[in-house]
Amino acid sequence: MIRALAGLALLAAMAGPALALSCLPQDIARTYAEADQADETYIVVRGVLVFDETALPVPDMSRQHEIPPDTEIPAHLTGHALMQDGFTKPFDRPITLNVQCFGPWCAGATSGIAYLGFLEQRDEGYSLTVTPCGGFGFPKPSDRMLERVQTCFRGGPCAPDSFQ
Repeated sequence: MIRALAGLALLAAMAGPALALSCLPQDIARTYAEADQADETYIVVRGVLVFDETALPVPDMSRQHEIPPDTEIPAHLTGHALMQDGFTKPFDRPITLNVQCFGPWCAGATSGIAYLGFLEQRDEGYSLTVTPCGGFGFPKPSDRMLERVQTCFRGGPCAPDSFQ
């Protein structure tokens, strides 16, 4: 009996709260509405994002208090901004990639691939914010995403996808 109680006590001591980050699925229409309703000014750009991946924050559960909530990384985005007639306005400039962490969970990003980004226009230039739940950047956007954001931009139907 004592051995069984000792085993239960050991299991109880080893069990800690299960921590998980819960996010809504990333949705282009929801993100469009968020940017459209924000006080800040945003533009939508499709292009290739390049930055130093070694500058990304490294999540660490044991040192989560040391992880900054924002890591700003110099980046470059080359592509086209969204206009009424589609992604037609050339865009080729440095931007700031703002990689956010929520406690021990940090956003990821990949250099050298296509992104669809909602760029915040700031006094010092443009910024793309990505979060552990997606944020304002969509890596490797699908044709459907590109069509939906253009429909939203033109004032067409722009309801987020429903999910179960």
